Amino acid sequence: MRKRWGSTLSLVLFIILIVSIEHSAHAQSAGSTTISLGWAHISPVSSSDPLTITSIGGQPANMTQPGTGSVALSSDTVGMLLEHYFTDHIGVATLAGFPVYLNLEGTGTFAKYGVIGKGRPWAPQVILTYHLFSAESKFRPFAGVGVSYTWFTNAHVTNTAFITQSFGPGGSASASASSSWNPVFAAGANYRFSKHWMAGFSLLYIPASTNLTLTGRTATGTEIVSKTTVRLRPIITFVNASYVF
Repeated sequence: MRKRWGSTLSLVLFIILIVSIEHSAHAQSAGSTTISLGWAHISPVSSSDPLTITSIGGQPANMTQPGTGSVALSSDTVGMLLEHYFTDHIGVATLAGFPVYLNLEGTGTFAKYGVIGKGRPWAPQVILTYHLFSAESKFRPFAGVGVSYTWFTNAHVTNTAFITQSFGPGGSASASASSSWNPVFAAGANYRFSKHWMAGFSLLYIPASTNLTLTGRTATGTEIVSKTTVRLRPIITFVNASYVF
């Protein structure tokens, strides 16, 4: 699925670049394309369900651990946006950031552990945008709605105290997180300093969640599988510089 999504995104970017070369413009007008690079701050509005043990030694179980939970912590990364204007007001933007690690911190009875584990999220976005005012205006607010596909790689448990107390001395643990399609809501503004250069600010909200599976193994080899749902719901602040061509 990751390879298929990457190929689709690459094709979209290639088509936008070809169209922009053939219809270049020096403002935010029909046929122009902007490339933006900047700082993205990812601030999850996070919560989770209590951890539930679903199987012990291969036998079904349904043991909820009351008071347990986790939240995703904030992170910063470099973001890149490519937007093509199909009309003076309507554009299609693709936004992606270098995927930094997302840390999960324990809450409730898990708060004593601090950060329990981490994973690397991938969440490229395609957004349909509408820009206010005329194409020649220096200041142009915009709003947009789109879609994002989110998946995780290299998810793992990092807290040895959590592993020991959960699965005993000599135990081990691994983790995995589900992927999902999610809507994207965006709003912001651009200010054009010249025919080619702009500065921009935007806020994006993605109501994403993931089903987290924790697989532990005791020193004697007994496997214990637990699950929870973590609601990430990140608010992304993106401050950038853009080149128009």
